Amino acid sequence: MTFTNTGTTPARSGTVGFATHIIGALGVDWATITTSQALPVPLAGGASKTQTYTVCVESWRVPLGMHVDTRQVTATWS
Repeated sequence: MTFTNTGTTPARSGTVGFATHIIGALGVDWATITTSQALPVPLAGGASKTQTYTVCVESWRVPLGMHVDTRQVTATWS
């Protein structure tokens, strides 16, 4: 993911949140697992940084025939 600070002051902290859905074989959304990780900071005003994240879900939450799908990502800068 690429994060861009569109402001003029540096961002010094923040988090990125992921909403990962557990999807059944017939397309039913069984659960949503939320996780968060730190943003790539510091990030100067007007600058961009690219960061790769791994989203993990316990194997018992995803039985055979089901899959995961991260559908929402939010970032909060402070």
